[in-house]
Amino acid sequence: TYAVMFLDIDYFKMINDSFGHSVGDRLLQETAHRLLSYVREDDSVIRISGDEFVILMEDLNRPEDATVVVDKVITEFQKEFSFKNHHLKITASMGICFYPQDASEPAELLRNADTAMYRAKKDGRNTYQFYKKEMTTNAFERILLESSLRHAIEKEELYLNYQPQIDLRNKKIIGVEVLLRWNHPSIGIISPAKFIPLAEESGLITDIGEWVLNTACIQAKDWVDRGIEFGRIAVNVAGPQIKRGDLVKSVKANLEETGLPAGRLELEVTEGYIMQHADRAIEQLNEIKGLGVTLAIDDFGTGYSSLSYLKELPIHKLKIDQSFVQDIPNDQNDMAISKAVIALGTSLGLTVIAEGVETQSQAIFLAEADCHEAQGYLYSRPLDKDAVERFLSDYNGM
Repeated sequence: TYAVMFLDIDYFKMINDSFGHSVGDRLLQETAHRLLSYVREDDSVIRISGDEFVILMEDLNRPEDATVVVDKVITEFQKEFSFKNHHLKITASMGICFYPQDASEPAELLRNADTAMYRAKKDGRNTYQFYKKEMTTNAFERILLESSLRHAIEKEELYLNYQPQIDLRNKKIIGVEVLLRWNHPSIGIISPAKFIPLAEESGLITDIGEWVLNTACIQAKDWVDRGIEFGRIAVNVAGPQIKRGDLVKSVKANLEETGLPAGRLELEVTEGYIMQHADRAIEQLNEIKGLGVTLAIDDFGTGYSSLSYLKELPIHKLKIDQSFVQDIPNDQNDMAISKAVIALGTSLGLTVIAEGVETQSQAIFLAEADCHEAQGYLYSRPLDKDAVERFLSDYNGM
């Protein structure tokens, strides 16, 4: 058995940019020396490009024997690299592929080891992964999906569903949230949990987010013109849309082009991104609030909230994540967290809405805790355009 190990230094570009290429070059030299000291005399260490190294181990009795070297590399790598008055602690990610079990051709061995290494990076870096056949399958599927997603808008494969939001006090409809869906021509309906992360990682989310905002505004204006009462239309905004810095311009343009009154639009921004980039986000959100658009923090309680920033955010609404709602009334911790969020939001003068409400007992608990609004399967599943129009026209409270 032969083992091919693909090693990549974590965050090497950051080291190069921070300390200069001379330090980066010394780090590569020291890495090579260390790797040579870890392996057996007949094994090979090759630097193939940049900060990528390959270790070839020959005549292993068992595949498991390779882990001895791998564990040593991972452990020893964490010891400081010292040169030119710099003391660096770095880590590495490794992928391992075996001949002949995993591949028989040199190029395929390298490719599979590289695939395993990227899985190690995805798992948090500073670790290793053995190659598994499904890794290549998943990687291939990902490439195909990303390629298809790039053309999904122009091919009209993306569409919106709408989920009504209800006032818990008077049971009236106060809004509808738009939910993105993708109907792939050969695969069928693809879960948002699968393609939204792909869109964010590939950078496609900004174009898709712009399409969602525009399509939602057009639909909402059509309802206004036809006298269909829906309250506000709530649109999710991804972190990269805010990071790019032109969200205000986009919102203004869509409101002007469609003629939708600003008071009919609500934007939901995720808590995690806002808290990580609070200063940059606050400026844009202030401008959007000045337009008359409602702002909500989505998935509240799942990120790393800073109460000092929360009081500064120009928002109108907190949205309790469904993970805290689904086990009510059986989980005392979820009930306590939900009550705390409701009390916090109310004390800050914010509206609080709970998502994922599926039972009457959940709705009763939330109402008694003074939660203002709710959405979920208890009231309606996400509906297509025609179905939600019928729901809006026929709804008479619960």
